[in-house]
Amino acid sequence: MIELINNTSLEVNKVFLNDIAVFLSEKYIELYIVDKEEMLRINQEQRAVAKETDVLSFPYEEMPMAPLGSIVICDAFVYAKSQELNHSQDDEFALLFIHGMLHLLGFDHETDDGEMRSKENELIARFHLPKSLIVRTQG
Repeated sequence: MIELINNTSLEVNKVFLNDIAVFLSEKYIELYIVDKEEMLRINQEQRAVAKETDVLSFPYEEMPMAPLGSIVICDAFVYAKSQELNHSQDDEFALLFIHGMLHLLGFDHETDDGEMRSKENELIARFHLPKSLIVRTQG
């Protein structure tokens, strides 16, 4: 189940995102949609990185009844990438959401041997989405 906190004008398909979330986990997810300035602030405060990014994930400590974690997605990246790659904003948002969910579940494309990429591709096929974030950034 998703709790959506949208601080932007970007509209998202919460039903579709919830389908993805429930498929991956029974735990509750906090989903924040922010603008570039807020994403910059969060990235600086949480990761000491002084730039905007498209998606951030913050897993919570494993405890009974605890949410899985929080995902933060920047609206500007959704707008830009969907136009650049000629697919819908809903598709782009879902790709970023899947990427964030997989990080909450412990996947890490920077350190694994392709497990996250493989899982992402599986989910893309299942939910009929365009090319994944990892695939398109790795060539």
